Amino acid sequence: MGTRTIRRRSHGLIAALLAFLALLAPTGAQAWGFYAHGVTAEIALANIRPETRAKMHRLFKAERLLGVPDCKLKSLVDASTWPDCLRKDYWRWGYTFAWHYRTAPIDEAYNPRSNCSGGNCILAQIERNQRILADESLPDNVRLEALAFMVHFAGDVHMPLHSGDHDDRGGNDRVTAYGIVPGLNLHWIWDGPLAERAITSANPSLVRRYSAAEKAELAGGTPADWGRESWVTSRDFVYPEAFDCTDCSGELPGETALTQEDIERAIPISQRRVTQAGLRIARLLDEAFAPGPLVVDEAS
Repeated sequence: MGTRTIRRRSHGLIAALLAFLALLAPTGAQAWGFYAHGVTAEIALANIRPETRAKMHRLFKAERLLGVPDCKLKSLVDASTWPDCLRKDYWRWGYTFAWHYRTAPIDEAYNPRSNCSGGNCILAQIERNQRILADESLPDNVRLEALAFMVHFAGDVHMPLHSGDHDDRGGNDRVTAYGIVPGLNLHWIWDGPLAERAITSANPSLVRRYSAAEKAELAGGTPADWGRESWVTSRDFVYPEAFDCTDCSGELPGETALTQEDIERAIPISQRRVTQAGLRIARLLDEAFAPGPLVVDEAS
């Protein structure tokens, strides 16, 4: 057996173990799982321009100026989860916690400008932090912080339950069994074990260089578009699958279960959202580090 085959099998075993451990973790898991966020960063790294990679690498040298020694920020993979690491320091970073989502009821018309007072929501903060990152007149540590927020939030907005809601904090108040494991909430399942299973079962791997045609299909749109996509996915798939309802506008039970068939149908949707997040992060980075002023689509 060749070394490459052994490495592939080892990677598969490790990924399977991570997915199993995720099932046993507490229900207060971080947004869209550390594993899923890391994969979006790896997809972005495989698809950014060399010039973007070089400029970004220089910014990471400003890490020590952030004053957050317990939260590592030395790479794009670190950046993808850095804002979640800040949650343990509420006194300093609590004002950022509302930036991780912008939920909207699935039984009402979608409005990307609602529930975002003062720009305190994920859609506004993706755009704001991209502008800060692109501003070369600002100190490197300020731009590095913006990079981490932008990358993380661009990942979060692709998880359907960061946009869709049924008066349950985006599925956080719905107790759901995943396979044989009871007592998890619907949001956490989509954040962690379901995303991890989708990633590890993908063939070909989600982490790869994508063609121009694939990028044209998957990497377009604005943050408002991405939020709407997640909201539609929640309305048309996540809640109907979990609660066996075609029109989920009425009262839903507090508990449910995801069958094996539900999980299998969710895998390609989760794979697409992770892929879109990674390619869109690559685009945001390329735009921010491109020469000249940042051109922002104001359509949202």
